[in-house]
Amino acid sequence: MGQPVLAGVDGSGHSLAAAEWAAREAVLRDVPLYLVHAAPPLPGGEVPDQARETLRRVGERIVQGVIADLGARHPELRVRGEQSAGAPAEALLSRAAGAGLLVVGARGSGGFDGLAAGSVALRVAAAAGCPVVVVPGRRLGGFGNGTRPAGAVPPVVVGYDAHRPVAEVADFAFGAARRRGAVLRVVQAWVFPAEAVSPRTLFVTEEDRATWEDQEVLRLSDALRAPQERYPEVAVRADVVLLHPAQALLNSSRGAGLLVVGRGGGGRLGPVTHAVLHHAGCPVAVVPHGG
Repeated sequence: MGQPVLAGVDGSGHSLAAAEWAAREAVLRDVPLYLVHAAPPLPGGEVPDQARETLRRVGERIVQGVIADLGARHPELRVRGEQSAGAPAEALLSRAAGAGLLVVGARGSGGFDGLAAGSVALRVAAAAGCPVVVVPGRRLGGFGNGTRPAGAVPPVVVGYDAHRPVAEVADFAFGAARRRGAVLRVVQAWVFPAEAVSPRTLFVTEEDRATWEDQEVLRLSDALRAPQERYPEVAVRADVVLLHPAQALLNSSRGAGLLVVGRGGGGRLGPVTHAVLHHAGCPVAVVPHGG
């Protein structure tokens, strides 16, 4: 049996959307879904037993309600839930070590409307040992966002750096596309080399730009050769764009079912990942790697 999918639930619309996405993913992977409800500690000193019991009952109702809802829509789903007395991010991170995927809503019940991605989502995306998917706060048809023709499968989009290719990111993106029968759109953003923007360069000709772009296209083609051999059934569309990486990914992910980005070591999210978590309209997968 494969590693389970783990999802955090707190009764908010964002967490319900995340639970639905996680259920579909668990069915696709043929693995169990584990739901975790964790309420942040109450402020102040010692919490009365009656208040603690009330919180426990509320959490139990939330978990059982989500289990019943998901079971009705996905009869083949294997799902169970549990409660944790710890803070939400820490509760999820402690359980993520044994999971194949952690799914959270962009914001929880305590989030601020002006923030696209809340503190729990950002914390687990930065620190989890397994891939994390952050789901926007609405039900998603066909794993994506927006309206699509009946039967259409939205593409999976991955941000890829052919200068420093990462196998973990490629395998996650190719695997997601294969499970869905989706096209994989590989986006490589590039900038002009240093000599093109030096004080000695008066202007960049169209011929120079085309030459540099051709080099990027060839580099990306070489970097994709190995994963394409591992996933020959996945149709790949490679896009090389002269644009800031965050903007390139946001543009490419419109109408996508999933956007995949990598996360290096150090337990921190880079500026590109921050940007897509706050502004992407589709679920975003953050894949940890050692590169």
